Amino acid sequence: MLTDRQLLILQVIIDDFIRSAQPVGSRSLSKKEEIPFSSATIRNEMSDLEEMGLIEKTHTSSGRVPSEKGYRFYVDHLLAPHALRKKDMSQIQSIFADRIMEMENIVQRSAEILSELTSYTSVVLGPELQENRVKNVQIVPITRESAIAIIVTDTGHVESRRFSIPSGLNPDDIEQMVRVLNDRLTGTPLVELQDKMYKEVALFIKRHIANYDLMIEAIAEILNIPVHDKLFFGGKMNMMNQPEFSNIDKLRMFMDVIEKEDSLYPIIKNNSGSGIQVKIGTENNDKALSDISLITATFPVIGGQSGALAILGPKRMEYARVISLLNVLSMDLSKALSKFYETEQD
Repeated sequence: MLTDRQLLILQVIIDDFIRSAQPVGSRSLSKKEEIPFSSATIRNEMSDLEEMGLIEKTHTSSGRVPSEKGYRFYVDHLLAPHALRKKDMSQIQSIFADRIMEMENIVQRSAEILSELTSYTSVVLGPELQENRVKNVQIVPITRESAIAIIVTDTGHVESRRFSIPSGLNPDDIEQMVRVLNDRLTGTPLVELQDKMYKEVALFIKRHIANYDLMIEAIAEILNIPVHDKLFFGGKMNMMNQPEFSNIDKLRMFMDVIEKEDSLYPIIKNNSGSGIQVKIGTENNDKALSDISLITATFPVIGGQSGALAILGPKRMEYARVISLLNVLSMDLSKALSKFYETEQD
């Protein structure tokens, strides 16, 4: 159990290190107005805090820095509510100012604003795509041998795939195929596309188009759309500006993680629970994130769906400010996306 004096010293050490990224010594602490203790008393208390594993020495300074355990204690017991500035609130509200924006534009803009406000890397998990329905299918020839298929959903999600045009397929065949696809697939949930393709669409293509077997194979591959939550990023390179990541190997490990969505997705998804979740360093159970704090805020969307906002930053993160931003933005995003889905259903 920490004394009030130890609690105060620990909080000031962590707050000071978050701001400066410089180790904190007893001499600098003794000059702070909020700490009315002698240097000797401060040194003794810092020694006790170090024995408890809440702060630690660095190799390059006589000062102390928070340990991972210290950050955990700070987040769990010492954080005070952080009032957002009017400028912050205005930036958040600007996301939703354009009422005709597609859902994916709103989510992407949220990720960008969040990274701008924090100077960290932000990730937003949009609602699951499996509930999205096909709105329109287009096929645009690029050359005589290749074309791009574009699939647009009712939420504004766009998938585009390049594919080879089977030999002998003429422009009339392509136009006929587009009509068949739109006639049979419009309104179909993405999760049901493959099944409907083989059970219904293939029959129509077989009746009207030569080389139908090659075309069915090509279209089936185009329609193989992943239906898990899509990741939207903001500030991927922001970690380069953090002094903790001046080490190129450490930065490269982090960049490898965020560039590989298949590995990052489960990390964020598993950290998503009710309300705000904070994982610090090794709590992320990933070597590449051992120097990273991950904060997520899960938000509900109408129809039982959910999304999540996430911030990845150094362990020396402005926790109170980030949590306040996530709280506000997650509520606004929940309302905006729920309203979007209600409009689409109407």
